[in-house]
Amino acid sequence: MRATPLAVTALAAALLLTACSDDGGDGGESDPSQAASACTIDDVGIQVGPANAAPAAGDTGNVPVTITNRGAECVLDGFPAIDLSAGGTSSTVPVDKAAKATKQTLAKDGTTSVTITYVRGEKGGESSLAVKTLKVSLPGGADTQEFPWTYGDVALKDTASGTPDASVGPFERTGD
Repeated sequence: MRATPLAVTALAAALLLTACSDDGGDGGESDPSQAASACTIDDVGIQVGPANAAPAAGDTGNVPVTITNRGAECVLDGFPAIDLSAGGTSSTVPVDKAAKATKQTLAKDGTTSVTITYVRGEKGGESSLAVKTLKVSLPGGADTQEFPWTYGDVALKDTASGTPDASVGPFERTGD
């Protein structure tokens, strides 16, 4: 009779030991985002638009920016830096106050997108920025890619600081 409880105890101990790993984990697969490095601007393709452009001054428009990984699996952690340039003036688009940063692992050919929301300014107006170029950089990176801005002037929240009446949202999964 004593052999049965002893065998059950030994089996339970063996099962517990096989569920453990040397690193203190649960023995399951590791989080792939820990092994992947940060995505770099040289390893991604970026597409701007098609946009839901603001038709007139005071209207709101949305410009999607889609990022496709062309290299090895990589991670996007945080928000991209978006700058709007008008000649010699450049303004950084602030992050949407309601947005929470996300961390996404992109497999090769995986895609994600962010949305730039802006208020159209009056063409040539004192409280507008005559944007010609959109600059995009990835979280943690300093390199940028530039794209033409064809969506009209952007209203300024604050003319003294040149802060645009615009915001950028978090990365959102696209595709499958």
